[in-house]
Amino acid sequence: MDSWKSFGKFIGSHLAFIAPACVALGVLFPEQAGVLKPFVTALFAFMTFQGALGNNFANLAQAFRHPAPMLVTLLISSVAMPVVAYALGTLFFGDDPSLVCGIVLEYSVPVAVVSAMWVSMFGGDVAQALATLLVSTVLSPVTIPLTLHVLLGQSVQVDAAGMMVDMLFQIALPALAGMAVNDLSHGWGKKTLSPVLAPAAKVALVLVILSNSTGVSPYMRHLTPRLVGVMVFIALFATSGYFWGLIVSRLWRRPRAVQVTMTYQTGMRNISAGAVLAAQYFPSEVLFPVIIGTLFQQVLAACFGNFMTWLLAREDTALGQKGRGILSQNVEKR
Repeated sequence: MDSWKSFGKFIGSHLAFIAPACVALGVLFPEQAGVLKPFVTALFAFMTFQGALGNNFANLAQAFRHPAPMLVTLLISSVAMPVVAYALGTLFFGDDPSLVCGIVLEYSVPVAVVSAMWVSMFGGDVAQALATLLVSTVLSPVTIPLTLHVLLGQSVQVDAAGMMVDMLFQIALPALAGMAVNDLSHGWGKKTLSPVLAPAAKVALVLVILSNSTGVSPYMRHLTPRLVGVMVFIALFATSGYFWGLIVSRLWRRPRAVQVTMTYQTGMRNISAGAVLAAQYFPSEVLFPVIIGTLFQQVLAACFGNFMTWLLAREDTALGQKGRGILSQNVEKR
């Protein structure tokens, strides 16, 4: 069992390299990786269930008792960023509705499950992270179709009803089921079941990325200047997502733990969910901007962790020097 858990930790700690490698394999071997497509929905529901085992109704209640950070995070990630993504996508790629749709879909999906891992790793507020993740996930069957319909309804045909049903079974119900198992088992789900299932969930993530990347194989093999432009745009906009949460939380003078949490949860998206939806409901070109996000997300998460560590250490040094200066002044006065 220890070896199994170590295997899962290895995958988690090397996602920055594994995810791009999976995209490359899916692009190079689309027929072989394509055999996984019938299992993607089940794999994704399993991933969502396992991720929700770490949450419970108490975390949700705590977040609702102090809802401001969660609400601001959701407002940024589910409203502001999709609108800006649509505006910029239309500005740069407006003559190709499928690319604009993919860009908007990339930033309409819920907060990434793996964001909780990064929040915990860099000293964020895990309870807030889990509650925000759960609310974002449960609301996604409504927010994603609604966002796409409002922003793209006139240019792209959106099967809102079908999408809502699929999202309900792929995300919302598995998330609620995981949380219910944890609560009903008095924490056994989080302490015992979740660690056992975690490596399998990480394997499922790898397989989902591998399968979904087959859809962009024709485009990656025949890259055009337009598609390279989309890749650059996604890289820059994905980077900006972290700054949205960091800047807002700092201007708002939130505690450091909240700053870390908001930074990661405005920056990280459940790209696998977007890829599954793109493959099911849209032309293959829509999948391109979504899958490209996989190349950058984990790398950016690691970079921003190092950046925030440097930033906070610098502040600590400045505060320490200021404190020593005040102490010296007091000594001189005496």
